[in-house]
Amino acid sequence: MSAIVCLELSVVLWIAHVLVQGAFGNIALPAGYLFTSRDAPPPVKGVMFGRATRALANYVENLTPFVALDLGLIVTHHAAGFGPTLWIVCRIIYIPLYLFGVVYARTAIWMVSVVALIMMLSKLAF
Repeated sequence: MSAIVCLELSVVLWIAHVLVQGAFGNIALPAGYLFTSRDAPPPVKGVMFGRATRALANYVENLTPFVALDLGLIVTHHAAGFGPTLWIVCRIIYIPLYLFGVVYARTAIWMVSVVALIMMLSKLAF
């Protein structure tokens, strides 16, 4: 995949994360809570909403360096290599692994996504 396609997919993946979190929120939180200003934390049913929330937070933390590196590759016309594609694939796999509590594989996939960021950085540096 090209760097631009990966950038577009990163936004689609962010939307997917938000929708998954919202869907689990509608199940786990009192009716209508997501429409409030959320001043007081409500009682939450189950673990999936918390996992979806943490998975989204992790994605946002990792999205920032990805976007910076991907835009850097695009603007400088450096060949992106396999890094952006690997990052997207890992982040897609990460969602169900996090939601279903698959501990070691989830961490391994996260580590591979960090390696993908390092691959992208190396393309910019040299």
